[in-house]
Amino acid sequence: MPTEHPFVLAVAQAHGLGEGLQWHAPSGRWWWTDIEGACIYAWTPGAGAGATLQVRLPERVGCFVHARSGAIVLAMAKRLARLTLPDLQATGSIAGEPETIAPLEAQLPTTRANDGRCDRSGAFVFGTLDEAEPRQPIGSFYQYTLARGLRRLPLDGVAIANSICFSPNGQRMYYCDTPSRRILVCDYDSASARVSEPRVFVKKDAQDGYPDGSCVDAKGCLWNAEWGAGTVARYAPDGRQLGRYSVPVSNTTCPALGGPAGDQLMVSTAREGLSTADLMARPLSGSLFGMAVEPGLYLAEVLFNDA
Repeated sequence: MPTEHPFVLAVAQAHGLGEGLQWHAPSGRWWWTDIEGACIYAWTPGAGAGATLQVRLPERVGCFVHARSGAIVLAMAKRLARLTLPDLQATGSIAGEPETIAPLEAQLPTTRANDGRCDRSGAFVFGTLDEAEPRQPIGSFYQYTLARGLRRLPLDGVAIANSICFSPNGQRMYYCDTPSRRILVCDYDSASARVSEPRVFVKKDAQDGYPDGSCVDAKGCLWNAEWGAGTVARYAPDGRQLGRYSVPVSNTTCPALGGPAGDQLMVSTAREGLSTADLMARPLSGSLFGMAVEPGLYLAEVLFNDA
């Protein structure tokens, strides 16, 4: 049974599809995307709700990563792009004008970018999903580096790529195809963009919802947001469940460790797919929630290597 509502409201929002949450230590802010709102956001903890930045973009952003240079690399719906903001500490609402790096799956009109993050070497790894119904396993996983460009990882097609994260030593890659309710793991080599045969890491029961975003802590444990169940689960490196924690909304999407002291677990959430009655019962859907965790679990996100 999950621990009842250890997560508390951090930032009230009404995002249709809040995703891609991450702690960016250089700016001291939490960053995330509202995919359907075509915006990315940043919030400074402890500074009040007014300390939020909204960056309006011309296209939806499935995920993004911060770079060593201070730029942001965006996996937009149908292209990979680079965005430079004049001030990472800014607040208010501004328009962003990303520069295209490469087109993405132009031959597949129903797909868009979804989940992703940097591997431990600073390469950007992300996946795509099929937006058509019924969803088909035509999405893929990609790695992007300055040296080698955009490379497709040799993994089977997916309907909804999610849960991408890496072990502390960078030698294991976790991912999932959300409808399958399974999180998979494979050996991973960043330099060659090669992977081993995937194996099942976790198989979720129906009451556990669907696996969405994940992150890995300093002990090598994986935290997974369970869409539809309103929970975040933690698993040991061997797949044993160590805990399940409740959030007061249904659709949890992406957990992240961080905060000024490195002792916070935050999770983004979504309103997508909820009825009017659901939203009346859970009006905070689409907000960010947080809980305290034991010291020493925070493992910093790697910045994209554009040096």
